Amino acid sequence: MKLKRQALILEFFNINKASSRLRSELQLELNKGYQSIRMAEMLDGEMRLENEAMKIPQLKKLLITPKNVMGVSIPKLEGGTREQALTEYLLEIPVSISEAMKAFQEIHKIVLDVAEKETTLRKLLHEIDKTKRKANAIENVFIPGLQSAVKFITFRLEEMERDTFTMLKTVKRKMGEREKQSNEEVLPIAE
Repeated sequence: MKLKRQALILEFFNINKASSRLRSELQLELNKGYQSIRMAEMLDGEMRLENEAMKIPQLKKLLITPKNVMGVSIPKLEGGTREQALTEYLLEIPVSISEAMKAFQEIHKIVLDVAEKETTLRKLLHEIDKTKRKANAIENVFIPGLQSAVKFITFRLEEMERDTFTMLKTVKRKMGEREKQSNEEVLPIAE
């Protein structure tokens, strides 16, 4: 249990590093994305930006496949991309809007990665907590219970051994007395 907990903690910290890196990268990309949207609004107008946003092709469905890490089922996100390439579409629109769209496509990828990492962290943390409770229960409840059972069984066996030894001594003594009595009874008749 302790080894499993240590492995889970190690995996947790590795994923936490990647997650914090992705979060900072997401923050930078969001800033770039919002700046590109402001620029597109200034150059082409809010109405044109909204019209072009409505024409963007839909994303494919997101596929979630489980991945197993030390007995923990972790989601792996796949998909979430566009069915048709945006290159043809981007040629028809102004450069400022296409830049904003490209920026938010990158943000979309990073958001999926961050969501995957954050979910993994939550699941690992839950499993670490569960493993810690099990290890503590084994260490502080189960093992002391077994140790006390071993002491009790050892005590009972030693007590039974002493009782058997005492009983054998008593039987030997009584047999000796009977033999002595039978020898005394036989001797008076022989006299």
